[in-house]
Amino acid sequence: MTPDGPAQPASRMPVLFVGHGSPVNAIEDNTWSRSLRALAAWLPKMSAILAVSAHWYVPGTFVTGNAHPRTIHDFSGFAYELFKIEYRAPGSLDLARRVVELLGDKAGISNDWGLDHGTWSVLVHLRPEADCPVVQVGLDVDLAPAQHLALGRTLAPLRDEKVLILASGNLTHNLRYAMTHALNDDLSTPEWAARVDAEVTRAIEQHDTDALVRVLDTDDGRMAHPTPEHYLPLLYAAGAASSGDIVRFPVTGFDMGSLSMRSVMFG
Repeated sequence: MTPDGPAQPASRMPVLFVGHGSPVNAIEDNTWSRSLRALAAWLPKMSAILAVSAHWYVPGTFVTGNAHPRTIHDFSGFAYELFKIEYRAPGSLDLARRVVELLGDKAGISNDWGLDHGTWSVLVHLRPEADCPVVQVGLDVDLAPAQHLALGRTLAPLRDEKVLILASGNLTHNLRYAMTHALNDDLSTPEWAARVDAEVTRAIEQHDTDALVRVLDTDDGRMAHPTPEHYLPLLYAAGAASSGDIVRFPVTGFDMGSLSMRSVMFG
């Protein structure tokens, strides 16, 4: 599903969660890349982008402070064309400092990271000109889901400062299951993936953050996420959203049968 028209100007930025899927979506003309390019039409003018990616999952909460964040090719086994991509968006030390101010004294600025594929494989479609400052915030492996949600809430003021909060992961992400079944030409959607996608969608529509926090504690949630990092960015988006935000799902569907590519726009 794709948007049916551009966003209207508003005083507050929306919040996005994007199902990023495979890195090849950065270079292929497929359902997912076309949907992201269509989604770009919904976005109002922004001053900067704060990206929360599943692929910076480390002890501690860090924010990139690089003036020119490097493009990280954090994968292997893909076409050489992917490794040639350089997403040359500028960074913003001012935004990095503002994010640390909001996150609290346990957060810090790091120049050791850059923009990983959870960020740039999306932005090559949403912002192909790479003309907007991008700062990335990492996921702390030692925090519980409720704590990630709470950090997302602290970032909400950025919406009034024309900063787009862009969270990137997948609502279901059992990559071993997906790869194994794809090798057997089985691209059907398993019941556990359909249930998680439906339950999370319902919780998002109802702004039920308590239900979102509990997803990873269910049998289906554990099957959908053997490790939690692709789900946690959603909690930042939901935390930064407000109960009055209109919720849209500009992209839906499953890749490889079981990887939910659902994207969410709050506001």
